[in-house]
Amino acid sequence: MIYTVTLNPSIDYIVRLDKLDIGSVNRMKSDDKYAGGKGINVSRILKRLDIDNTATGFIGGFTGHFLEESLMAEGITTNFVEVEEDTRINVKVKAGVETEINGVGPTISQEKLDELKNILSDLTPEDTVVFAGSAPSSLGNKIYKTLIPLARKSGAQVVCDFEGQTLLDSLEYQPLLVKPNNHELADIFGVELRGLADIEKYARLLLDRGAKNVIISMAGDGALLVTAEAAYFAKPIKGIVKNSVGAGDSMVAGFTGEFVTSGNPVQALKWGVACGTATTFSDDLATATFIKEIYEKVEVETL
Repeated sequence: MIYTVTLNPSIDYIVRLDKLDIGSVNRMKSDDKYAGGKGINVSRILKRLDIDNTATGFIGGFTGHFLEESLMAEGITTNFVEVEEDTRINVKVKAGVETEINGVGPTISQEKLDELKNILSDLTPEDTVVFAGSAPSSLGNKIYKTLIPLARKSGAQVVCDFEGQTLLDSLEYQPLLVKPNNHELADIFGVELRGLADIEKYARLLLDRGAKNVIISMAGDGALLVTAEAAYFAKPIKGIVKNSVGAGDSMVAGFTGEFVTSGNPVQALKWGVACGTATTFSDDLATATFIKEIYEKVEVETL
């Protein structure tokens, strides 16, 4: 079973209007409300690929109930820890450019944290856990140094989708996959990346520190998968960019779902690129039909 852990999920409230006038009354053209959070996005894409998974983390209040009901409506199994304060709402205003207003998230008590620890301690070597996104401020990202070892101690594999120091800290636990983008990779090592050779060089430093597979996403310039055996470049696919939210999460879902099933890194890369690209070209997370359509266009070459 694949588990996704989202410590600070959200309702993503997307508002569309022609322009945003600060200090005035604005009337939207349309709006949508989605279950949000990086791990949540992974769960939603996995389910669209017909891969069963369980979403866990913390939810609370009427917003938490909306989130859980939304996932259950998509056929996703949930095992959340319910907390007292409301799950946050993230507002995304699309008016020519996109403006985001992200909520803080609930305070997590030690009692509730222990409940999540118990869930992770009960996993098995047949399980894979996707840890993704930042933690609520009451916990801080340092909490991953407690949670990831619990999953690993049970024998489960882990996928870690973080940025910066949190990503570096996760390498100690030999994650099956990490997926920084090229800008995040450059920031981690304080360098300027000049082409694929540089990107592969620094991705291999992440392998040296413990990662088993590293995908470097490069937006419209494709993606690079680096393994101990080889490096594989997925060529960019042309299309109209509609959405930046969830594309990286979709790539993580596509890679993880295929790799756990087949163990084939090239096929996993192709599905990861298909999922990420399809979401980029969609208003929300990509549909299964569109993902399969994009998959047929993915080209991968060995460097």
